[in-house]
Amino acid sequence: MSLFIGSIDQGTTSSRFLIFDDKGGLVSYHQEEYPQHYPKPGWVEHDPNDILDSVCICVSQTIRKFEELGHSVKDIKAIGITSQRETTLVWDRLTGKALYNAIVWCDTRTHDLVHQLNKISPLGADVLKETCGLPITTYFSALKLKWMLDNVPAVKEAYDKDNLLFGTVDSWLIWNLTGGIESGLHLTDVTNASRTMFMDIKTLQWSDKTLEFFGIKRSVLPKIVSSAEIYGKIAGDYPLKGIPIAGNLGDQQAALVGQKCFKRGEAKNTYGTGCFMLFNTGHVPVITKCGLLTTVGYKFGNQETVYALEGSIAVAGAAVKWVRDNLGIINETPEINDLAVQVEDSGDVYFVTAFSGLFAPYWRDDARGCIVGITQYTKKAHIARATLEASCFQTRAIIDAMNSESGVPLASLKVDGGLSNSDICMQIQADILGIEVNRPAMRETTALGAAIAAGYAVGVWKSLDELKKINAQGHTLFVPKVSVENREARYKQWQKAVEKSLDWV
Repeated sequence: MSLFIGSIDQGTTSSRFLIFDDKGGLVSYHQEEYPQHYPKPGWVEHDPNDILDSVCICVSQTIRKFEELGHSVKDIKAIGITSQRETTLVWDRLTGKALYNAIVWCDTRTHDLVHQLNKISPLGADVLKETCGLPITTYFSALKLKWMLDNVPAVKEAYDKDNLLFGTVDSWLIWNLTGGIESGLHLTDVTNASRTMFMDIKTLQWSDKTLEFFGIKRSVLPKIVSSAEIYGKIAGDYPLKGIPIAGNLGDQQAALVGQKCFKRGEAKNTYGTGCFMLFNTGHVPVITKCGLLTTVGYKFGNQETVYALEGSIAVAGAAVKWVRDNLGIINETPEINDLAVQVEDSGDVYFVTAFSGLFAPYWRDDARGCIVGITQYTKKAHIARATLEASCFQTRAIIDAMNSESGVPLASLKVDGGLSNSDICMQIQADILGIEVNRPAMRETTALGAAIAAGYAVGVWKSLDELKKINAQGHTLFVPKVSVENREARYKQWQKAVEKSLDWV
């Protein structure tokens, strides 16, 4: 009899619930988009109830399909959760009501606050990096929570009364799914905690130093747990009632696990709304000066913590959505590939997708998007190709920084996420990097990573060696097809285009 693991995958633009069997095969799933809110330029919000409702819809629809296949919910042994990171939520512990919209990871409203805090110390943005592994930028949760406390009276009132609960999306989901105001568990795992700026990257505990720096009291924070253990059971009227939640990882760390990057020196890149590369550095956190982030890769129960270096790109698939919705040169997202293959190159057009500044390795929140190199020769096919190239060039910048820091050049890059479905995009990526790009047949690696963590916690898999055969067949390898001279000339032009995007804000 097969055993099954459920995986809640809560993303920036949609939620999904997927059910995997004990061989890692995808059995059933459902996806639900939910509204995005842009109240001001640079502001991005989600309604916390939309997040929860979309997850519940996905669970119900997936279970319906699962049962139509002849399976029983009773055969689902555990639930894993993976979610968008850094997105910040606050709610009242007595009423359970969200006190403000979730401020999304790519929101830039804290721009002025960042610059104020960066002036406090001669170290500037890196004043806390030795403690938490992160620079002070608009990206992380600490800045978003501080903004809420300074600007939203209802949040400050709950905080003063000790009724405020803070969390990233995982905390909000777990609290509600395990009973809310009746019995809800307020917790987060080490991977999500490592994205708040509040956690000491070495001790895996909330840091007095960073809490004091931001003026935040410990009582609002969730309990920190590992990425794979039984936290509690789903309660209330949810269809999965009684099934344990046993895995919890930030989405990019879940993809690291789903790609089985268990060895030091292995790396994956996820091409989603943004683009995120994680490089396994083993059991010691590496604090860098190359614009990379130090983060927790995963921690399974009482086993040693695995750390990673991360390079984050704010806009990847979101640029394709912008080309579709704002420029209107395509009607459906896959059409960008059809356009891009119509030309051999971008016609010397470069698209720097700095809609909300540039993340790693640049960390310039004063940058804004620009398309440079346009001539009368330029066609929409060139714009389409330049859109795909944008994520690939930024990935090259990150890999250069990682190679410099690790001293061991990366020989192969594992890829997943929406844009990785594009053969032309992955070929462009191999050409720009000059190394092999390895794409698995089943690309739901983020959800699979959360399922692996949950399955590991309840004994479906008892060792990492047992996972070697999961999703191991049918990989596609993309190898470089351009000359070194061509690759380096194009990358040099990209670097010039990045310079044009700076100092706009």
